[in-house]
Amino acid sequence: MTHTLSETIQGNRKLAFIARNWAAFFLLGFLILFSFTGKGFLSVTNFQNVGHLAVIAILMASAETFVIITSGIDLSIGFVMGFSSVTAGKIIQILYAAGGGISPGISIAIGIVIVLILSLIPGLVSGVLIARYKVPPFIATMGMWGITNGIALKICKGFPVATLPEVLTRIGNGYIIYIKPGGGISFFSLPHGVGNESIREYIRLIPYSFIFVGLILLVLWHLLRNTTFGQHTYAIGGNEEAAVRAGINVKLHLVKIYILSSFIAGLAGIFNVFQTGIGNFTPFGAMYELFAVSAVVIGGASLMGGKGSIFGSVIGVFLIAFLENGLLISGVVPFYRFIAVGLLLIIAVVIDQLFPDLL
Repeated sequence: MTHTLSETIQGNRKLAFIARNWAAFFLLGFLILFSFTGKGFLSVTNFQNVGHLAVIAILMASAETFVIITSGIDLSIGFVMGFSSVTAGKIIQILYAAGGGISPGISIAIGIVIVLILSLIPGLVSGVLIARYKVPPFIATMGMWGITNGIALKICKGFPVATLPEVLTRIGNGYIIYIKPGGGISFFSLPHGVGNESIREYIRLIPYSFIFVGLILLVLWHLLRNTTFGQHTYAIGGNEEAAVRAGINVKLHLVKIYILSSFIAGLAGIFNVFQTGIGNFTPFGAMYELFAVSAVVIGGASLMGGKGSIFGSVIGVFLIAFLENGLLISGVVPFYRFIAVGLLLIIAVVIDQLFPDLL
């Protein structure tokens, strides 16, 4: 029966298109529904706020996309992000407090470079354990999950790293265009002499975070879609033995995949510092990695490997983000939001099982 249903849908282009892009249609449906039930849901401000707050989730989901396509999983990305945020915050704090002619910009640049280098290490260790020693990805990355969390807590002693340059949040939460109704337009910053306490008087358009994540996504999309690296990633996830016979160095490629995942998580940690103005460790209950896995699966990837895309993962993130935002604005009790996300995840897996050759 399932086989017949799958063949019927494959034979109908419209049904096939809907089944292949069901998450996008769900997202569109939620946007229409919540536009009636939630006051202010369709406002530019709300959309920008959801997008700005979703940047970290988008980066995490992008990292997980590469791993899941190879039929792996990376449970460490949430705590790699926390480790990167704390370490970057600590380095910037020390250099900024030291003075000696070190400007805030130089302090921030040094912190970013060091942390991006350090963020490669968890992925390297996980990749070697998985590729060379055949440790299951769940176990290898869970071990790195604990190690990075412990190191982060050791560095910050359980408290956020504060007293950082104010320019961090001005960049991380800044907009390209500021419009004062009846006043004028300012680009890249508030007009001279206007303090943050007056920011509500301005219409703010296009957060810097959109430009940042847009550039990262463009690079990752190109890497996955148009390069040999991306082709090998899909090949390994589709059939690892066939990939080996085709001459692909599977072990080396898997190491690269986990290094890339860890590096993107490091970028998310750095953005967290810019967004919050502190070096913030990842709380246990945040579960960024599980949110990322959910978004990637909802976006069309298969935990069996061989399927997935950056665009689909972004759709998955926004589907969850707008679902939670819409329910919140509509006044729905918070725990129902968890139920809704759980149902979405189950629907995604069921669709993947019903139409394995379609998605």
